[in-house]
Amino acid sequence: MSKLVAQLKRHEGVKKFCYLCPAGFETIGVGRNISQNNGLGLSDDEIDYLLENDIKRCKQELIALPWFVDLDPVRQDAIVNLCFNLGMTRLLGFKNALAAMEARDYSKAADEFYDSRWAKQVGSRADEVCEMIRTGRYGEGYA
Repeated sequence: MSKLVAQLKRHEGVKKFCYLCPAGFETIGVGRNISQNNGLGLSDDEIDYLLENDIKRCKQELIALPWFVDLDPVRQDAIVNLCFNLGMTRLLGFKNALAAMEARDYSKAADEFYDSRWAKQVGSRADEVCEMIRTGRYGEGYA
């Protein structure tokens, strides 16, 4: 680590969560102003980096479900999408849907996910994810 990096970390502090700096700006990390007004926000590369890390984290958590690794790639993506959106703890609350996934009863699993408060909250996202679970295919518009 360079001397400048060490100095900036010492001066600014290292914050893993958003906070208001003394000047009243939303800040994160090492003094990164992310406010809409006068802030840097995040670059597209930074957003992609964070997203890829979050996807990796979800996949690592999902390895705990022994049947997950045996799913085809599209159904794995659907479960990763659910984990990303809900978090692992809330995803594990879908006991009937996950049992159906493990039994490879994908229609039942899709129905269980679709018949939930989550599906009502996320609208078309639920349509898309449940269809991926049901068919093992992405909808139109995906390569």
